[in-house]
Amino acid sequence: MNNSWNKIIYKAAAPIYDGIFNAGPFFRVRDTLFKGIHFRPGDKVLFVGAGTGADIERLPYEQLDITAIDYSEDMLQKAKDKFQGSKITFLTMDAQQLDFADDTFDYVVGSLILSVVPDHKRSFAEMVRVCRKDGLVLIFDKFAEPGKGLSFAKKAFRHVIMLLGTDIGVSFEEACQTEKARVRLISDEGVMFGNMYRRILLKKVC
Repeated sequence: MNNSWNKIIYKAAAPIYDGIFNAGPFFRVRDTLFKGIHFRPGDKVLFVGAGTGADIERLPYEQLDITAIDYSEDMLQKAKDKFQGSKITFLTMDAQQLDFADDTFDYVVGSLILSVVPDHKRSFAEMVRVCRKDGLVLIFDKFAEPGKGLSFAKKAFRHVIMLLGTDIGVSFEEACQTEKARVRLISDEGVMFGNMYRRILLKKVC
């Protein structure tokens, strides 16, 4: 995968994205993403790979200082259209190179982004970097099952699926390897299709 190809894929996907990834099981899971997280008015929240803004809808966004970034202008435009008149800051930006200072945000949310970017390790490291100490990083994505290789079927289809702008073989354990000393795992649960899709909550400790 590469960013240029992803732009083409998500330009085509933007008109139908919510009909797939904000519907059915995805809709139900997104409704539970922020359970147990108690936002305070004025908290600074960054959505990395915000897409059409499907997760923003689940927050009291009018009370928060929200920044939403995406590499696809077409996907981001869908989000802008949803939240016209809001104070949300929308920026076109690469998740692998976030243009923010260290320790900027109270919360960093990455939904269905680590399986999309060319370099998931770098993207995760950037999420941790811009999160303040004691802030939270929330990940929702599909990952390879820890300690197990991909099945023959998944191996066979992996490269085909990558042409659609996503990767079913990303290991979260590998993605977070360089940042393990900087974050503490709070929870890690399979939320859809068994353990394929996981909701992972981490606290930045240093």
